[in-house]
Formats: sequence, C-alpha cells, structure tokens
Amino acid sequence: MITLNEITKAFGIRVLFEKVSFTFNDGNRYGLTGPNGCGKSTLLKIIMGMIDPTSGTVTLPARVGILRQNIEDYLAMNVLDVVIMGNERLWGVFKERDDLYEQEMTDDIGIRLGEIEEIIAEEDGYSAEANAEKLLIGMGIGGEHHTLAMHQIPLDMQFRVLLCQALFGDPQALLLDEPTNHLDLESIGWLENFLKNYRGTLIVVSHDRHFLNAVTTHIADIDYETIIVYPGNYDDMFEAKTAVRERAEADSKSKEKKISQLREFVARFGAGTRASQVQSRLREIDRLQPQDLKKSNIQRPYLRFNVPTKPSGKIVFKLENVDKGYGGDPIIKNLSLEIHKGDRIGVIGNNGRGKTTLLKLLAQVHAADSGTIEFGHQSMISYFPQNHNDLVDKSVDETGFEWLRGRRAGLYDQDVRSVMGKMLFGGDDAFKKIAALSGGETARLILASMMLTDHNVIILDEPNNHLDLEAVSALAYGLADYKGTVVVASHDRDLISQVANKIIVFEEKGIKFYDGTLEEYLKQR
Repeated sequence: MITLNEITKAFGIRVLFEKVSFTFNDGNRYGLTGPNGCGKSTLLKIIMGMIDPTSGTVTLPARVGILRQNIEDYLAMNVLDVVIMGNERLWGVFKERDDLYEQEMTDDIGIRLGEIEEIIAEEDGYSAEANAEKLLIGMGIGGEHHTLAMHQIPLDMQFRVLLCQALFGDPQALLLDEPTNHLDLESIGWLENFLKNYRGTLIVVSHDRHFLNAVTTHIADIDYETIIVYPGNYDDMFEAKTAVRERAEADSKSKEKKISQLREFVARFGAGTRASQVQSRLREIDRLQPQDLKKSNIQRPYLRFNVPTKPSGKIVFKLENVDKGYGGDPIIKNLSLEIHKGDRIGVIGNNGRGKTTLLKLLAQVHAADSGTIEFGHQSMISYFPQNHNDLVDKSVDETGFEWLRGRRAGLYDQDVRSVMGKMLFGGDDAFKKIAALSGGETARLILASMMLTDHNVIILDEPNNHLDLEAVSALAYGLADYKGTVVVASHDRDLISQVANKIIVFEEKGIKFYDGTLEEYLKQR
C-alpha cells in the first residue's frame, strides 16, 4: 500500500492540494484524474520521490515499479538489462557479482558470492531474462531486438522497454504516468490484461478514457484542493461527481430562495407586533445561510464545428501510387486510396510508420515524391497538426484573442470571445500571450480557430495529445456531429470509436484500408 500523510503542495500562492491524507490499498487500481494543471503529475512525482512536497510524508512498500521518462540515460544499455533494472535489488547484486568475479578470489569474496546467490534466488533472478523477454514480447518487441542497445531500436520501442522495466520484478506497487502513449492497440490490450491481473497497488495517470475504464477499480480525482476517491472506473466517477455537484448547487439555490422569502417576512413585520416570529425567521436565515461552494474542476468545452457553406465533391481525396520519404528513406510506398465525401476516417498504427506523413500530404503541407494526389471539387481543408508550432508561432508577441481574430477576415470581437468562452478561455485568459500557453491551451486555441473558419474537410493529427479527458470527449462529440469529412490520427480508442466509420491502419507490412468501425476491425483481426 501507499500512504500519504498530510501532503501539501503549493507553488507560491497557488495551492494544488492541502493536507491530503489517504491510503492507496493493495489490490486496488487507482486512476489519478483531474484537468491539465491540477497536479496529477506533480502528485505522482511526489509519491515517486522525484520532488518534495511543501509538507507531509509518503510511505511506500519495498518494491515499487515506476515508469521513467529519462530515456537518454539508457541509450547505451542492452534492452534486456534495461528491463531487469526494474528490480533494483536484483540488478544491484548482478552488478556486484560481476565486479567480484573480476577480483582475485578470497574467503571473504567467496562468502559474499554465496550470499549474492541466495539473494538472486530470492528475487527469482535465474529466470530474470526469461521474465524480461516475456514482458518485451507482450509489448510487441520481438526477440531480435532484445540483445540490441537501446539506441539501436526505434524511439517508440525505447519507451515500451521502460514500461517493461516498470512492470518487471513483481513490484508491490506500480506508478504509471501515461503508459499508453507509445503503444499500438494490440500492446494496449496486452497491458490492460496484465494490469487486471496485477495484485499490488496501481496508480495510473492517463488521458485514455477507454484504458481507464478497462483497468481501474477506483478513481482518485484531484479537486477542491484535495483528493476525492470514487469507486468504479472513470465513467462511474464522472457520473457520481456531476450528480453530487448538481445536488449541491440545487440545494444552494433552494436555500437562497427560502432565505429571500424569510427576509421578505422580516422586512414586512420587523417593526410590528410579530417580534417573536421575526426573531424566529432571523434564526432560520442564519441556519440556512449557504456555505460558499468551492470551485470545482468540472469543466467541459463546448465544441461544435460550423455547417459547411459549400459541400465538397463526392471524391475528396484520390491517391494513386503515391510515394513519400525523407532523406532517401521511404515512409509511404505505392499508396492508392480514395476518401469520399462524408467519410470519417480513423488513422491508427505505431509511431514512425507514416501516419503524420499521410496527413501532411492530405493537408497539402507536403507534396508526394511520386504518384498523384487529386483534391476534390470545392474541398476546403482545416488542419490540426501534431506539432502545434506548425500553426501557432509562439515567437510572435500576440494574445490568443489577437491570433484567433486574424484567422478569418470580418470577425466581430464578440464572435471571438464567444468561441473562446466555449473553449474555456474565460475572462482575462482570452488575452494571455500565446507564448505563455500550455500544450493543452494551445490545442484548445487551434480547435477554437477551427470553429470560427469555414471548411468541409477536417484533418487532425493526434489532437488529444495535450487535451484532458473532458476536452477529448467534447472533441469526439463535435466531430461526430460534423457535417463534412473527417480524417483523424489518434491512439485514443474512444475518440476513434466515436468518430470513425472507416479505418486506415499503418502496419509493419504496409498500409491497409478497412471499411468499418474500429470495433469491427479489431474483431475481424
């Protein structure tokens, strides 16, 4: 179990959480939730010991698996060794044994080697390589990669190796920050099954709603400057939390109405002969006085795209024998496909296989090396790039409001303020400098610009990367309601499931087109 004892974390006058005491119990799988900036990663880093709380203490079990992000520290190391390092005690004695064998044998060294062999046996060290290989294969990393140095394998595989490191050695607790970020759908499914069978304490931060719903038994939600734990998965939590908030707001309004009636009685009869009744009403007013409701983090953007003023032609994109590569390395080879008006295409597959390249070809950001791409009659494209800097130049000294107003001629200020409010840029937030915007704020600003402009084709490349769960849900609703054509690349299964009726899959052996939903595609596989 993991115990927090009166944990407080503040940055200046801003308090993320205050005097939080809670025990994460064995056998429970906790999703740590809250909007961007609420302190999820900060709390996880406090539990990991990476940063100190302002006050309070954390108690951890002896063996804790942590998903680390410092990939550069492992680049020269062997893949299997990186995984085995997840059991610090075992890895330490392995290294000590190797060092002792290089020294001249003495009685003391012999005794120590015997002790080391006992520790290796206790830690199941004689099966360490086999257990590490099992984890790697589950993560889609074949045996041909196991003896390579980390820098010799693709970047997405490097992150998977670090995930295997966290899972290795039967840890008593697991701390995972965005574990699905670099996984394909098959690997995510394997991880879900692994975690469902895990019997220790799990704390996971994820923006993947499907993953949280599949894995978690409890949700630890950061709100009201504390942690509130709800039984069940993310959807259960959101329903319960919303209902509690609505009841509190309704109760507050009911009290205010009753107080207004009592005050009216006091005003009418305060100077008359009904003094005792007036005093009774005054006591009742004091009793009913509602407490101020703390501000909740329940916020969901309202995201709807305009109905296209001009429909596109029947064929929106037609690709014939298209090749595209960089520096002589082919990424897309001999691709032919058609995308029709009204199609909702989900683009899935591992990182590095060409999803972004395809979307940039469709968005006319890049040109094909060979082959042809025909763009349909009256196709008006709105593009959301994976790299926000491709669209939002943060070196320019302007506010979000100014940037949005420049996206379309003839906009009124109230139009811009209205759409910014819908995307949670209320009050002075509308006038924040774009250089100061977080990744999530920049993503919402780009989506706001798409709500203001005219288009009949939307292309989105990993739009959920910096969005919190509620913003991703709002985006899914907006895309499902859109009257034009949608092409979206994402690892978020909920987003693809709600939006796509056709799938483009980037597999190791090439690109495949599937006429059906994500669920139908996965079932067919």
